[in-house]
Amino acid sequence: MTHFFRRASRAVVITAALLTAIGPAVAQQPYPAQPVRLLVAFAPGGPADIIARIVGQKLNDLWREPVVIENRGGAGGNIAAAAAASAEPNGYTVLVTTSAFAVNPSLSAKAGYSPDEFKTVVVAATTPNLIVGAPNLTASTLREVIASAAKENFTYGTAGVGTTPHLSAEKIFKLSAKANIVHAPFTGAGPALNAVMGGHTPLASVALPAAMELVKGKQVKALAVTSRERMPSLPDVPTARELGLSDDEDATWVAFLVPAKTPQAVIDKLNADVNKTLADAGVREQFDRIGFAAVGGSVTDSQNYVRGEITKWGDIIRKLELKQE
Repeated sequence: MTHFFRRASRAVVITAALLTAIGPAVAQQPYPAQPVRLLVAFAPGGPADIIARIVGQKLNDLWREPVVIENRGGAGGNIAAAAAASAEPNGYTVLVTTSAFAVNPSLSAKAGYSPDEFKTVVVAATTPNLIVGAPNLTASTLREVIASAAKENFTYGTAGVGTTPHLSAEKIFKLSAKANIVHAPFTGAGPALNAVMGGHTPLASVALPAAMELVKGKQVKALAVTSRERMPSLPDVPTARELGLSDDEDATWVAFLVPAKTPQAVIDKLNADVNKTLADAGVREQFDRIGFAAVGGSVTDSQNYVRGEITKWGDIIRKLELKQE
């Protein structure tokens, strides 16, 4: 019996030694060596989800490792961000979120995460915001709407408080035009646009992809876009800049982020491979079809862009004295 236990003990020691040797070997395998989870901060069908699925499929083909899309919507993207912040920093959980990531920590004391807990891998896509009017709106330009607001009660709908379309509209109406146009938050861009189409709300501010087909079908009037220059897909729609209502461009963007302690080599690999995907002509065509432009770029440029957005929207939120409990 003693001989048996001696042999068993030796086996345990040998097994432990083998596991110790195998552990580093697994850790040193080229990334990715197992399925990668894209944790999408919003429900299926939204911009973050669509971009994640397009890019995810290409990464799946490139890596020969499964890319799993997990939608964890709620609280304006905060639930997924909080979950990703506490994930193992190994590159196997990647947060896919929107510009809400840059807005929420300034808007709410209960965001559940700090931007410092993340590193931006890459900004994948961007789209401007669009202010539209009801088909029965008498005014034909945004300047006319603002002039009418001095004597008429105007409201505008959005997908919710703190979305960049909401903040863009508040910048234009409250900070630039000093117009009393009241915000009416809806549960999404779809309901906000439905209210405009039905003539129940005179205006809406939404991300361009949500309204593009409605504009082309003349179901809503496009009044201004928040891009630096006019959009090729809507060449007749003026920018807020050219109307003298903005000195900047505002965008809704989709970015890939990882926990801050993720190894730099993994971040660089992710960045390079997502950039390969974004350079694909078919991917760019899919983005263009839904009203997004592919962005890409280096890790440094991406991190600087998101940091700039955090500062920009934080300043605007303070100027507007917005707060969400």
